[in-house]
Amino acid sequence: MARKIFGTDGVRGQANSFPMTAELALRLGAAAGRYFRRDGSTGHRVVIGKDTRRSGYMLENALTAGLTSTGMNVLLLGPVPTPAVGFLTRSMRADVGIMISASHNPHHDNGIKFFGPEGFKLSDEAEAEIEAILEGEIRLSHPGNIGRARRIDDGLWRYGEYAKTTFPAGRRLDGLKVVLDCANGAAYRVAPEVLWELGAEVIPLGVSPNGDNINDGCGSTRPQAAAEAVRAHGADVAIALDGDADRAILIDETGTVADGDQIMALFAERWAAEGRLRDGTLVATVMSNLGLERHLQAQGLRLERTGVGDRYVVEAMRAGGWNLGGEQSGHIVMTDYATTGDGMLAGLQFLAAMVETGQPASALARRFERVPQLLKNVRYGPGSTPLETGPVQQAIAAAEARLAGQGRLLIRKSGTEPVIRVMAECEDDALLVEVVDSIVAAVEGVSHAA
Repeated sequence: MARKIFGTDGVRGQANSFPMTAELALRLGAAAGRYFRRDGSTGHRVVIGKDTRRSGYMLENALTAGLTSTGMNVLLLGPVPTPAVGFLTRSMRADVGIMISASHNPHHDNGIKFFGPEGFKLSDEAEAEIEAILEGEIRLSHPGNIGRARRIDDGLWRYGEYAKTTFPAGRRLDGLKVVLDCANGAAYRVAPEVLWELGAEVIPLGVSPNGDNINDGCGSTRPQAAAEAVRAHGADVAIALDGDADRAILIDETGTVADGDQIMALFAERWAAEGRLRDGTLVATVMSNLGLERHLQAQGLRLERTGVGDRYVVEAMRAGGWNLGGEQSGHIVMTDYATTGDGMLAGLQFLAAMVETGQPASALARRFERVPQLLKNVRYGPGSTPLETGPVQQAIAAAEARLAGQGRLLIRKSGTEPVIRVMAECEDDALLVEVVDSIVAAVEGVSHAA
């Protein structure tokens, strides 16, 4: 079954524009409620979390109305990280979890992500079935079976207490000065508290959300502020989260940024040495650097690649029985601890490596030499399909011919915004720029013509 409104990570778009309208959210909540109540029984519950966007109030209320209209009881968590929703869905024995967030996107966007009862994101097939219900006439509950809604005030702190249990027993962060950038997002309260309770001296950034400043000049997609804070305060390390705290980027004591590939390389090495890395395999997407793959091979380890999106990483991990994966963007998935990418847990594992080895962040976060990689994003207009046009296909074929035996090319349409992502890797820097720019020019050409 094809999906029309779901992308690679739930439903996403500009707030108050289709599909991120209150009307659609209400119907989507009702459709999800009917999907998870297919057996007709009562007593079903759903947990709903959100990040700090202004539009979260509107979507939270609309979803609640739709869900209760089909007999679901709603537990409202308020602002919590996305991984907290996965954790609490399972912990609270809920049938479904919902996170209202557009992750690293600017404040005017928002999104809706669904988690199944085990805390994992729904499959493509499940999302397609919910869409099919959405497009039909949704059967509402009898007046006596309308659901209830209540606020859960301590869900955030339940997650925080769990997060601390993933840090090595008996270890503390005493003596470590940590810059923590919460992107004015969902982790702005819990993440600084967890690090402080473990003994770190915390220098907080991005902890004053106002509904409009999420990811604004801060967080994992704008790590410059954290890098400057590291240098200004003489900090040992910085952890930069994104708006919903399911990804993390690390900055070492020199202000150098380490992406998800470097973090995964470190964890894979350490876990393999400890006998914890299942089947000697790390799962990452097609976007991860070729240098990571070569580094793992030199260690006798294997890289399993998937499509882009942490949901697809998790699906591959579950199917293969593997326990470590992630994305270059900073989603680090450790299924021994969590059901989705978790920026705070990834940060804690990195800090644990610093404590246990006594090595500085710079030594731990530079595991391999990257193959030169260039990624450019090209926006296109509504209804446009640039990848299907002759000029773009010809440009791609020519670029692939030029890179043959020297590198690789990846062209994909974003699943969360109207963007074509053009990425190439090649040891020859000049050739790298030429092939990427040739495709970008072709996409822009057909987009402007349309």
